[in-house]
Amino acid sequence: MALSYNKLWKLLIDKGMNKTDLKNITGLSQSTIAKLTNGENVNTDILERICDALGCELEDIVEIDKRGEK
Repeated sequence: MALSYNKLWKLLIDKGMNKTDLKNITGLSQSTIAKLTNGENVNTDILERICDALGCELEDIVEIDKRGEK
């Protein structure tokens, strides 16, 4: 089981934004953006910063990806 940030990327598209815009409005580092892009774990503080910047809730940007679970 892993986290998927596909909802985040769709939300950015819906808002007419890209990853650079996300980086700029949240102050996240490029390495953190890369972790999100690659579906790696990030601190919940990072997710909270993203939600605050985009005016959304956690469930709007992340979901549990159960593919591959036995």
